[in-house]
Amino acid sequence: MEAVVVDLGSKLLKAGLAFPDHPPSLGLGNMLPVRLELLGEETCLGWGFRLMVSWSGPMTMSTARAVAHQVFVQIIPTQMKRVPEDESFDDNSIYEEVTVDPVERGFIKDWDAIEDLLHHVLYASLGWEIGNEGQILFTDPLLTPKALREHLVQLMFEKFNVSGFYATEQPVLSLYAAGRISGCSVDVGHGKIDIAPVIEGAVHYIASRRFSIGGADLTNLLLQELTKSNPMINLNLRDVESLKEQFAICADDELAYEKTKVSCPNEEHTLPDGQVITIGRERYAVGEALFRPSILGLEAHGIVEQLVRCISSISSENHRQLLENTVLCGGTTAMAGFENRFQKEAILSSSAIHPSVVKPPEYMPENLSMYQAWMGGAILAKVVFPQNQHITKADYDENGPAIVHRKCF
Repeated sequence: MEAVVVDLGSKLLKAGLAFPDHPPSLGLGNMLPVRLELLGEETCLGWGFRLMVSWSGPMTMSTARAVAHQVFVQIIPTQMKRVPEDESFDDNSIYEEVTVDPVERGFIKDWDAIEDLLHHVLYASLGWEIGNEGQILFTDPLLTPKALREHLVQLMFEKFNVSGFYATEQPVLSLYAAGRISGCSVDVGHGKIDIAPVIEGAVHYIASRRFSIGGADLTNLLLQELTKSNPMINLNLRDVESLKEQFAICADDELAYEKTKVSCPNEEHTLPDGQVITIGRERYAVGEALFRPSILGLEAHGIVEQLVRCISSISSENHRQLLENTVLCGGTTAMAGFENRFQKEAILSSSAIHPSVVKPPEYMPENLSMYQAWMGGAILAKVVFPQNQHITKADYDENGPAIVHRKCF
């Protein structure tokens, strides 16, 4: 059985078998009652897709070169709804219970919810059988506390009885997916922004930065702006999230953004409940907030300046290697105009060497930025498990959860 790769995000969970010969179908219609119900689109359960990719690049891991493989990825929301264990799904009262966000700002906060979510994904969707569990690789958010890493490996061996475990940082994996082992990862996630220099496959922690703003904060900003311009419309976060994904755009530069305040064409959009909303300059505020956090009420530098400042704390001999291999990842970076604005701001930066965005290899699938860490994990899984670099059950039994700090880096 191929290893499973899991990328747990604040908004979405990405999971799939690395290089499966026969990717399983999504058996989402046969869900049994569990303590936490998954929330998503109309099915409330999730969706999946298949990707055809091949791998090659300047990697030191020879076994990862020129590998043609078929990958099956399942993407489901991490938000769930708590339900009574003794009630069936036919009872409408369960939908009155509160929702649960088990992952906040990139870190797991509700371990019971995560256990239920992973149980559904691994057994119901990816084909694991109780008593015959396989190997698993997790992507680690930047600067994950040691206690959380230990809790995760403990959960996997003691609750899921995995045969092997590995985890490594998302910035490293995102670079692997782009065909690099050195560079800088700029990850704009749902709940945070991570900027991390990576040198020869190792994160430079002292220079790394995490900012507690992300796509969720941009959604709230858009909600505020749309409420001001459409005071008679009743909006909810789910509708606004959809509007953000459809309409949000980055202005070419600060001057262009200021011009939208004076003149900007409006578009009408019909919400699922039939209300008609008008969208104009509000769409530009979302992207602008990443380059001018003052729009969010924050006293902070924009994302490009933050990147330059991170790199400036590293030895100058590495500056060119890092800045000229900058990888943008996270769903928010797929916003229309974001990459062009990022490059334009980079050219105007005070750094002697300007950040340059690395394009994904042409053989990689479209929209790679949305699941780049997962793809890097799928590549790495082909190395660590066959070469026995992972944590085995014997390792865990002998050393306990702390083994994760010695074998997973």
